[in-house]
Amino acid sequence: MTDEGQVGSGDRCEVVSGTHRGKAGVVEDVNTSRTGAVTITVVRPDGLRFKTLAKNVRIL
Repeated sequence: MTDEGQVGSGDRCEVVSGTHRGKAGVVEDVNTSRTGAVTITVVRPDGLRFKTLAKNVRIL
């Protein structure tokens, strides 16, 4: 897992826990919710997009 502050648009990442575990792609968007949770949108090579928490990813 990674520190959310290190995740940025264009970074390649792999999801290491949560619903999307095992999926990898490129970070497209980074958002911080009102509660402080950092969420990211990841785009897979096949074009599929999904959202996940930044704390659940590892930068490649």
